[in-house]
Amino acid sequence: MFERIKAIIVKEFIQVLRDPRMRLTIFVTPVIQILVFGYAANTDVRDIPVAVYDMDNTLQSRRLIRAFTFSDYFHARYFISNDREQNDLIDRGRVSAVLRFDRGFGRDLEGNRTAQFQIILDATDSNTAGITLSYANQIVARYNADALKERAAIYLKKAAAYPSVDMRDRSWFNANLESKNYYIPGVICLVITVMTLILTSMAVVREKEIGTMEQLIVSPLRPIELILGKLAPFAVIALVEVLMITVVGTWWFSVPMHGSVLLLLACTMIYLLTILGVGLFISTLSSTQQEAMMSTFLFFFPANLLSGFMYPIANMPAAIQYLTYLNPLRYYLVILRGIFLKGVGMAVLWPQVAALLLYGLVVITLSSLKFRRTLG
Repeated sequence: MFERIKAIIVKEFIQVLRDPRMRLTIFVTPVIQILVFGYAANTDVRDIPVAVYDMDNTLQSRRLIRAFTFSDYFHARYFISNDREQNDLIDRGRVSAVLRFDRGFGRDLEGNRTAQFQIILDATDSNTAGITLSYANQIVARYNADALKERAAIYLKKAAAYPSVDMRDRSWFNANLESKNYYIPGVICLVITVMTLILTSMAVVREKEIGTMEQLIVSPLRPIELILGKLAPFAVIALVEVLMITVVGTWWFSVPMHGSVLLLLACTMIYLLTILGVGLFISTLSSTQQEAMMSTFLFFFPANLLSGFMYPIANMPAAIQYLTYLNPLRYYLVILRGIFLKGVGMAVLWPQVAALLLYGLVVITLSSLKFRRTLG
């Protein structure tokens, strides 16, 4: 039995790796993908381009403008003087916000009245607009606090102490709040999933197209031996890719790896049960490699959207949240981020591991039965 499985494994490795372009796709493309995604999948907002429209032109308005431009978040690229310039810059997408000060801003502050200014946002990208507004609120709150201290010093005759609240924050697991630390483990999941699905889904279809399926059917190989021989090479390739991408993520992007690499590989093997089963199922349903490729992406894109990689599952409608429990990517993403960022072990991750194991056994069993019927 083991000799027959070994023979089919060797055959699969030779068939997959003999083409230089396929070797390039398997081992170089994932590295390129994580380099691209590592820079592109970044929600940190810095150097927001803004235009300044200051019709007040007083010390008070200039101080608030300075508070914006001296921060790490805003970059004043244009100083404008009329509404036409304001509208043109926003329409053309050259600025994300306009800081507008009407006349009387400084006079209201000097008169101990509430002074108003306007921030006009390009809300085409609602996420960036929300982050921009949050930064602006922080800067204005700090400006108000400084102004209050100045007035308190005058009225309290420069008293040394004022009633205040000082909040000290401490961020666990991602001290600098860098989005790449959150997204790159997710990119590992996506790259491994799509590569494994593509390779597995075309495994049986390739035999059909080149006309060797009939030879496999009449050979002494039993269905279980053929399944193991077909899937084992792709599992090995996936584990090698995980190690490669992990090295790139931790070395190039400095993503912390606080957990156990062995636990990561063990959980990946459990996750591969599901993905290999899905790929095998697609392979048995498809007649051509093109059809298998299209079916792969038909599964992958919804699974990606419902995984929590880009959009928090908690923000989804209740019905969709229940649907995500059928998505293996959801569990593997929790495992990856838990191992990378939190350094947790099986004591914390066992619910996700158990769900993946159950899911994988069910999927691989159903796929194997379908594969056997296909051979029959």
